[in-house]
Amino acid sequence: MTFTPDELRRLLLPALAALAMVVAGIAAIWAANTEQRSARTALAVAQEERQKNTERLARIAEEEREVKEKLDIYQRLKALHVLGEERRLEWADAIARIRAQRELLDLRYRVERQRLLSAVQGKPANVEFYASAMNVDLALLHEEDLTRFLGDLRASGNAYYSVKRCQLERRGQPAGSTLIAPRLHADCQIDLITIVDRAAKK
Repeated sequence: MTFTPDELRRLLLPALAALAMVVAGIAAIWAANTEQRSARTALAVAQEERQKNTERLARIAEEEREVKEKLDIYQRLKALHVLGEERRLEWADAIARIRAQRELLDLRYRVERQRLLSAVQGKPANVEFYASAMNVDLALLHEEDLTRFLGDLRASGNAYYSVKRCQLERRGQPAGSTLIAPRLHADCQIDLITIVDRAAKK
């Protein structure tokens, strides 16, 4: 089929319009694909950023929980007067008060020189743990007198009281005696532990 020059001139404009439409369609498809790829990339970046933010918030929440727990422990230690230098006068006052309240007939004690506890696992670098060994000789009417004494001692604060050992020995009542006399003797070694934060003292 052949076209005359006149017919070709008439078809030229529609052909150019059709070609322009094809080119525009191809460009639109390419732009849509490019936009889709950009959107997918942006979505992946946003999801990754969201995941990082979620993990960051979880870490912050965990750190806040740990700080709160450590602050609670610090406040409890502070309330018990365990932080700071040893308090020998307060220890003596507490023992005298317990002896009077419990009506302990014979109680003798001796506190040794303070020593540094070097093998404390997980302690902060600036924090030092010290222990003063206290040897206690105690005459008892009953075994519960010992547990009450130790409980009162722990409740008195001014140190953390760590009982290393307690040895009980039964003693007979003197012959012919009608008075109530202690029949038990306790020999205990107790570490009075205090905590010093060197950073807090600067």
